[in-house]
Amino acid sequence: MATVIESEKVKVGATPEKVFKFLEDFNNMDKLLPQDKISDWESDFDRCSFKIQNAAVIPLVKESVEPHSKINIVSGDKAPFKFTLVAHIKEVEGGTEAYLIFEGDINPFLKMMVMKPLTNLFNFMAERLQRIFELI
Repeated sequence: MATVIESEKVKVGATPEKVFKFLEDFNNMDKLLPQDKISDWESDFDRCSFKIQNAAVIPLVKESVEPHSKINIVSGDKAPFKFTLVAHIKEVEGGTEAYLIFEGDINPFLKMMVMKPLTNLFNFMAERLQRIFELI
């Protein structure tokens, strides 16, 4: 059975088009990550890879997009387990609502160890997205 983690939903002070354009370019992904916990960053428009402190290398690959509403991301070849990560973008009054949904095939032992850190990471990413657009 897959493990599902949904980040907090954040309201971003920008249009869905602007949020989508930012998230679609994986060169921007490092701006959403906790800099003190990642290393070995590599990216281009459609993929990125980084090492999480004391953990595995996480390769992310853009699988498909639905302009201005959804970005489907899958785990790359060297990921410790297969997963999908979907960025949801929706227009709401006064801006955009954004959140992430992670779904992964994680064995029960590993799940106990990664649930809290992954939940914290996805919430951090959502909050960073919100903050980035406050600064623009």
